Amino acid sequence: MLIHALPITHPQSLTAEPLTRPAFAPFGDAISNPRPDARPSNTDPAAIANGALPFGAVSANQGTAIQYRGLAAVREYYAQAPSGRAGAARLTMFVCGTRELESGGSSGGGDGNGDGDVGNGKGKGEAGGEAKKDSVQVTILERHPFTSQTFIPLTADASKRYLVIVAPSLPPGATDEGLPVPDAEAAQGATEKANGAKLPGRGLPNVRRMRAFVATGEQAVTYAAGTWHAPMMALGPADSTIDFLVVQFANDVPVEDCQEVALERQGSDERSRIMVRVPDAERWGLPKL
Repeated sequence: MLIHALPITHPQSLTAEPLTRPAFAPFGDAISNPRPDARPSNTDPAAIANGALPFGAVSANQGTAIQYRGLAAVREYYAQAPSGRAGAARLTMFVCGTRELESGGSSGGGDGNGDGDVGNGKGKGEAGGEAKKDSVQVTILERHPFTSQTFIPLTADASKRYLVIVAPSLPPGATDEGLPVPDAEAAQGATEKANGAKLPGRGLPNVRRMRAFVATGEQAVTYAAGTWHAPMMALGPADSTIDFLVVQFANDVPVEDCQEVALERQGSDERSRIMVRVPDAERWGLPKL
């Protein structure tokens, strides 16, 4: 549900970085096999029981599998939803078409914090040639205030790529007054508090601190409840797709399930937009406008 239009008054650019668990931790969980070198055939179950592997690993299925029990948190807070309607677990599929890349027109590529400058997308490169088409524009951010949301690509292909874009929340203000979100203190249990986890609150997205990550087909991602993020952006050859299984809760009350903020250019300057540069786009065979 669209709740607000956020004016973009000047050019902003940032460069996507590889998705890693530590870098993404403020926004949720980056999920992948934490020890791809450890297989049931070469790892003693007794060693696993003694903590040789991370994330609460145990030997499973009569020693033919390794189960990692603590890779990511699945949370829902619909008990606090103003409607009083309970949330139910949902398993859905998103078939995401690849995004075409365009010229970001960046003079400096940005510093990864959304503070770079972008051109009008029609300029020339540094040597006077055509500007490199290696960027995507961010036009909307959304959050799911009462549930985490996990995207699991249905591929183990490390050559597949998708773009994960997130932003922290601003402090609460008049523009977001009345938006339904869980109360941080009441919603969080002892485990979250012990781990220092904190719900992001009611505020709108802080686009100046937006971050972007490139994930592979061997990684899944969980957005923590209330985390502002762009819709999933698949990268790859034109007309191809990445299929994602999505795990979340929902109660079918639009403003409680999904809150959207449009990022709209203000004024006549065509450069007033937010662009994310995708490094090494040519190497991945990504489509271009």
